[in-house]
Amino acid sequence: MGTKHSGSPGDVWLRPSARAAREAPPLSRDRIVAEAIALLDEEGADRLTMRRLAERLGTGSTTLYWHVKTKNDVLDLALDAIFAAVEIPRADGQDWRAGITALISGWRAVLLDHPWSAALLGRPMLGPNVLARSEFLYATLLDAGVTEPHLTAAAYGLSNYVIGSALMQATWTAGEGQATRAAAQERFRADRDRYPVLAAHGPLAADSDWDSSFALGLTWLLDGVHATVDEASGRGRGSSGK
Repeated sequence: MGTKHSGSPGDVWLRPSARAAREAPPLSRDRIVAEAIALLDEEGADRLTMRRLAERLGTGSTTLYWHVKTKNDVLDLALDAIFAAVEIPRADGQDWRAGITALISGWRAVLLDHPWSAALLGRPMLGPNVLARSEFLYATLLDAGVTEPHLTAAAYGLSNYVIGSALMQATWTAGEGQATRAAAQERFRADRDRYPVLAAHGPLAADSDWDSSFALGLTWLLDGVHATVDEASGRGRGSSGK
């Protein structure tokens, strides 16, 4: 019995019958990814292993490796899959700011729905769902009149803003957040003379309205992009008038 899961010769006789196997959905990459996302949502990235994923799928690791070679493969596929929920705004003549706001807001919602995801976004993001949304972001900025080197800076700034804000919010659990805020407030009271501004206005001094703060920060970023476009247009008009 000690060799039941070791992969030794003869294991074929210890596997479920073909009839039992047919009772479960056939293993596919889509099913693997869906189960991986469920595991990640429940327990986080640290708990994801190929062995645990195979157990949840009711299969062996060897069978799993026929579809995905490594844990990194699973993470890459899961990250791209969740971005399918970010709706790409239609190109229906709407203001470029409205389109980008809708995209970034949808991106944030997905990251918060899957709290493990923001911390993994340093990985190469080359899946079709991510690339389609990145294409929209770059194309919308370009159509608005943002050119290099401002184009890359604007896209990076918007991306980094949504990732960073979602990561902070996702890791700020209710219990830990309250305890941390209480400790911060006590420190501020004790050292108010040294940190007067933080005591009055710091992010830990009072409860945060995540949605309003995010929307305001996004508005400021887009104001900066808009100002860059207006400045470039002004230079263009000035040059043409000479």
